[in-house]
Formats: sequence, C-alpha cells, structure tokens
Amino acid sequence: MPVGINMQRQPTQPEHIKIRQIGNATLYCGNALEILPLIAPGSIDALITDPPYSSGATHSSGRTSVDVKTKYLGGSNKKYEGFDGENMDAHSWAFWCSLWMSKACKALRAGAYSLVFTDWRQLPATTDIFQASGFTWRGLVAWNKGRGSRSPHTGYFRHQCEYIVWGSKGKLDKSPNGPFDGCMTFPITPSKKLHPTGKPEDLMTELVKTANQGGVILDPFMGSGTTGVAALKDGRRFIGIESSDHYFEVATQRLQRLIDAA
Repeated sequence: MPVGINMQRQPTQPEHIKIRQIGNATLYCGNALEILPLIAPGSIDALITDPPYSSGATHSSGRTSVDVKTKYLGGSNKKYEGFDGENMDAHSWAFWCSLWMSKACKALRAGAYSLVFTDWRQLPATTDIFQASGFTWRGLVAWNKGRGSRSPHTGYFRHQCEYIVWGSKGKLDKSPNGPFDGCMTFPITPSKKLHPTGKPEDLMTELVKTANQGGVILDPFMGSGTTGVAALKDGRRFIGIESSDHYFEVATQRLQRLIDAA
C-alpha cells in the first residue's frame, strides 16, 4: 500500500491522479487540494513544504500578469519549466493557503512539526494562515542564501533571506534531534538546481530531522523532489505532491536514481 494513503476513506484512486511508489516514497501528480484528503488522518510526522509565494511584485498586476520564468529568471533561462501558483493576488493566495494547510493539518498526527517556507512579503500573511489552519505557531527560521543571491537596487538591503514559519499540531512532540539552528546558512548553487525556486539539499537535510527515523514527511508542493531526497537519505519516509507533469517526472526520476544507487 502507498505510504500514508487512506484506502478506507478513498477505496479507488481517481483516474486522473498519477501515483508512483519509489522505495519509501509515494509521489502524486495532481492538485494538492484534491490529494491531501486521501492521506490518512494522523499519519504524517512532519509537514515540510515550499509552496508558491505568489509574491515578488509591489502591485497585484506584477503577480498576476508576469510569467514565472520572467519573474524569477528574467525570461531568458531555458533550463527550467514554469510552475503553477504564482498568479494570485494577496487575498486569493491567503484563501488558497488556508484551504491546503487546513487539509494538511488533518493529515498530521498530534504533536507533529510543520515547516512552511515564505518570503518577506508574504511572511505576515503566512503566520496568520498558519494559525487559522489549526497549527500552533512557534517561531521563524531564517534561511540565509548568502551574498550570491540576486542583488537589489543601490541603497537597498539585500534580499538574501527567506523564512520558514514553524510550529506544530497542538502540543509540540519534541524531536530527540534538536535543538535546531534558528538561522541556517546554505548558499544556492545554480548548477545543482532542477527547479527555479529549488532549495539546497543540505538545507532540507537539516529540516527533515524534525521527524524521527522512519517517520513520514509530507511535501504538498515537492517541485523537483529535494525534500524527498533528503528524507530518504536520512531514513525517513516521504509523500510528495506536484501539480506539474514536468516536475513530477523530474522528481520521480531523481528519487528512482537515488534508490537504484543505494
């Protein structure tokens, strides 16, 4: 049986949702809002995810009319495909996040960790959404991307940090692996990225330690599968969801190579 799937609540898998079982990883291709309810309630030990920020512009037109490659890569980089979720205004994005986070909360067991990436623009909304969805907000982790991150205009401070809103489902079930650093420095290496907003594997390796050995980590926006790679390498199980067919295949092939090399 695939990791974490609730066969009693959902006896048949919808035909339009692709599913792959790769070692201790179960990957779904489809809409997270549709797939999250298929996961057995209380079966997840940690939510670790990097959802679309739908950010990066002062006005809503900058979020709703500019394609992803232009926003993040200047439109000239041919290495990556685009991805969904970057075309919402602030209110739509907050509503959407409340929907998927509420569904994810039901899948987590009591005491499980929740870690959600965000940027400085969406940080205030993310902390509100986090609590409205049923989680207990416990703090922030700063991820320092280093001075190699994109430089702003003269006179600006560098936007070299992104943030992880973290907390738990109810009373925190403290991990024996902590305490963890509240500020993590892991520079981005562009040549290693398989997704426009991919996070360094070393960073994700630190985050998956919030789940105990053998625990199940959920990433509803897995992109190229970096969370899954870190989870499997560190002795955890993984459930990943990705709406893009392209990145679903990238993640599938990446995890399969990892299993084949073991």
